[in-house]
Amino acid sequence: MDFAAAVEYLLGLGHERLTIKLGLRNTELLLNALDNPQRAFPSVQIAGTNGKGSTATMLDSICRAAGIRSGLYTSPHLVSITERIKVSGEPITHEEFASCATTVREVSEQLLRDTQIYALPTFFEQLTVIALLAFRNAGIELAILETGLGGRLDSTTAANATIVAITQIAMDHEDYLGHTIETIASEKAAIIRPGVKAVIAKQQPEAMSVLLRRCEESGVTPILSESASGYENVLLGLRGRHQVDNAAVAIRLAELLHIPHAEIAAGLENAHHPGRLELITHKPDFLLDGAHNPAGCESLREYLDEFAPRPLTLVFGAMRDKQLDQIGEILFPVADVLILTPVENPRSASMEMLRPVADRFARGTVIETDSSVEALRVAVAKTPPEGLICIAGSLYLIGEVRPRILKMSLDGPT
Repeated sequence: MDFAAAVEYLLGLGHERLTIKLGLRNTELLLNALDNPQRAFPSVQIAGTNGKGSTATMLDSICRAAGIRSGLYTSPHLVSITERIKVSGEPITHEEFASCATTVREVSEQLLRDTQIYALPTFFEQLTVIALLAFRNAGIELAILETGLGGRLDSTTAANATIVAITQIAMDHEDYLGHTIETIASEKAAIIRPGVKAVIAKQQPEAMSVLLRRCEESGVTPILSESASGYENVLLGLRGRHQVDNAAVAIRLAELLHIPHAEIAAGLENAHHPGRLELITHKPDFLLDGAHNPAGCESLREYLDEFAPRPLTLVFGAMRDKQLDQIGEILFPVADVLILTPVENPRSASMEMLRPVADRFARGTVIETDSSVEALRVAVAKTPPEGLICIAGSLYLIGEVRPRILKMSLDGPT
């Protein structure tokens, strides 16, 4: 397969969230058939509800500052699927992606013919194996793996990381992980196994209790990120006060890797994570943030209250399975103009779902649009040069609009 065919094949397996199948068997069978590429390098696995992608990005930046050839596996992507698999900070090439995807497809189909499995592995299962295979091919020295969903049955857990971390736990993906903080924490805590080193971020008491109990049961001494110190004067490359907590986790992980202080500081200062409180200069400026659950939206709201110029236009689109009422109550009142848009995704919330939430919580003008393209056009028309346009609600929405915004920024002010 060439790159286009590889992407078409993977997408043909079904949407990664709608067709999700939690469990490690398929991933383990694929890895075993490929001579276990994950054993060619040590891995760090990062789970959590919010902050795991930012933490993984910061740790990857630290590794590059320290001269460590790192592989970074994250999800979702914004524009190209290759963004999910990076070596030394760069997405793997289309050719390498296609080659690995072809190999994984062939092995998947052989397992199906041999009746070792009864359906092809899912999008995320195959993509995880593609990443680990690409990392072995690239000769990486360390893999940094962002857990996709949960932890106990997530495909990344099949890599058997020797160092794990759990960032902030909050309510999200309840249909898969449970409807209480304790049950969600239990799913994520399962990546703490005998023999691993575990870093734990600052948590709600209910979540922390579950995590500490898991450590005790596994004979693991927890490493609390709050004890990280000596970096008070570091200026983080990622915006938002909440990134201080994520940076603390990254610091403790880096210390476990025996990375010196100077390289840790340099990595934190140079970290860049597109779509997460990402400011793109224009007139008006754009702020892109994939906040998609109440905890993430609280962090965004705090940033907007403290730093955002006015007037503020909020372009919002989200998935229908999110806590729309809670998100709307947090974000919508801050906007002078609220522009609602659907997202090009089968899980997208419709205008019929978003409008009642806007009617309850918005304090400014509310405008409905048919697409993100129209929403962006209206936002630019309604926002003066000194204002700010914030795009939020879903990383899928960020992926749709970001290339257009970058082009507008390069082309200059309207």
